[in-house]
Amino acid sequence: MSAMDPSPVRPGFAGRLRAAALDAVLLLLLPWLIPPYQTILLSYGLIFGIAALGFNLLLGYTGLLSFGHSAYFAVGAYAVALLGKYLHVTSMELSLLGGIIASTIISALFGAVCVRYTRIFFAVLTLALSQVLWSLALKFYWVTGGTDGLRVPTPSLLGGLISGTGDKVLFLSRPYYYFVLVVFLACVAILWVIVHSPFGQALQAIRDNETRAEFVGIRVRGYRWLAFLISGVFTGLAGGLWAPLNGLVTPDIIYWPFSGRIVFLTVLGGFRTFTGPIVGAVVFNYLETYAVGTTVYWQFVLGSVLVVLVMTMPSGIVGTVAQLVPRLKRAT
Repeated sequence: MSAMDPSPVRPGFAGRLRAAALDAVLLLLLPWLIPPYQTILLSYGLIFGIAALGFNLLLGYTGLLSFGHSAYFAVGAYAVALLGKYLHVTSMELSLLGGIIASTIISALFGAVCVRYTRIFFAVLTLALSQVLWSLALKFYWVTGGTDGLRVPTPSLLGGLISGTGDKVLFLSRPYYYFVLVVFLACVAILWVIVHSPFGQALQAIRDNETRAEFVGIRVRGYRWLAFLISGVFTGLAGGLWAPLNGLVTPDIIYWPFSGRIVFLTVLGGFRTFTGPIVGAVVFNYLETYAVGTTVYWQFVLGSVLVVLVMTMPSGIVGTVAQLVPRLKRAT
């Protein structure tokens, strides 16, 4: 085997690339194969997949558990809603840019405070800061709409070339779905590069042994702050995409149970894997939707199913599948 052979460096990379390409093709074709309602549900799953991927950069790769990521999701969503209401911005691209800028500012400020601490202190501080934003959203009701929230009109895409003033369901299930899909694929590619870069390796070194990482010259606090910033920006981006799809932004998305939702779907899919948060987001979204539509006791049913899944698959859905595949191959 020659020294230029790339296979020893990244074993299985070609197979993963083929699998990713097949998944992308399937996602492109799905709107033509399933009803519009199912396509909209998938859009929700992809959006929460972006939020979970961003959150997992902190939890899975840096070893920091945040209970305040609802804050950055909400900042992105409220930025889109406020731009639409007060500045009459109808372009989704401009609104999303505003959401990214707003979430970047808040993530940078909150991160500068939070990364000074670790473990439970970090988790509690992120939770407390998110609840500050929640109380502000309630108190400044003349701006945020308070508990009534802000309605988000259907935006236009591609600089007004695609208008959302017609059939809303058709718009959300076709043009907007593809817009979400393009952003989702771009986010997956960017985060894949980040976690496999020297920066990503440094984050994992900090997660595994902070003291050793400092000894080899890694600026631990600076790396944690940058990871916090990137994580918050991706979560805010997801919130900006979610706002027009949901049509209404309320303070509920800042309250701590929403942060718990992001944590749970990440753990459900498998936070020790790259694709686990995506799978967890899609599975959780469909389970919740069908539980709500099936019974008035949907919280009990959903909770029971999720408890069983977590107890039987402690490494998450993707982690469990990754463990089972080699065993099945040996058995055959």
